[in-house]
Amino acid sequence: MASYELLYWSVPFRGQFVRAILAHAGVEWTEWDEPPIAELMDANVFDMPVPFMGPPVLIDSESGFAVSQMPAIVFYLGEKLDLLPKTPELRALTMKVVNDANDVIDELTLNGGQAMWTEERWQDFLPRLRKWMTFWEVLGTKHGLTADDGYLLGGSAPGIADIVTATLWTTIADRFDRIEKMLAETAPHTLALSRRVSSHPALVKLNQQTRSAYGDDYAGGQIGASMASVLTSESG
Repeated sequence: MASYELLYWSVPFRGQFVRAILAHAGVEWTEWDEPPIAELMDANVFDMPVPFMGPPVLIDSESGFAVSQMPAIVFYLGEKLDLLPKTPELRALTMKVVNDANDVIDELTLNGGQAMWTEERWQDFLPRLRKWMTFWEVLGTKHGLTADDGYLLGGSAPGIADIVTATLWTTIADRFDRIEKMLAETAPHTLALSRRVSSHPALVKLNQQTRSAYGDDYAGGQIGASMASVLTSESG
């Protein structure tokens, strides 16, 4: 039996962080189809495995424990799978990275599609996106990260911060080459780390499965279409 059940839509986006951690750890999971997820979202809150507005939701198949909110899920898996650092300082920085990643994808989708990307809006956003990228570069450099070696918070093996970093930046860089070019210029060590971690066989396999199942989509609906229309070099 699979160790976990994941409730998430058929796109990478926020749920991909959870998938990547499970895949990297060699843990099996199953995913719900979209109609049952939508039905559960409309159900009485008292009938939910855990109160939630939207996915992702993770259910531990053995214990029945359920948790929503991507950062909370990531923290839980980090504890369960021994992927968190040992010191409280590095654990706090790990969760900072997770929450920063969550904020970045919110901003890249204009808070879930509250507006659509235009070239003018994208140009206005560039300084802020560059600043976000430097967060990772500075944090990694302070902990010994180089272009060829090291991890975001030091250590001898990738942890939650590295898996989340790799998932964030490679997922969007592989789909939007304007972001990849900017990341290479602004945060080259971060891009190199992301590529190294993503070359782990389990994450290569996950990426192949994601492409096969979801195509080139990053986010769904109109916001995904507006991202694709603006954030690739062919569009501008």
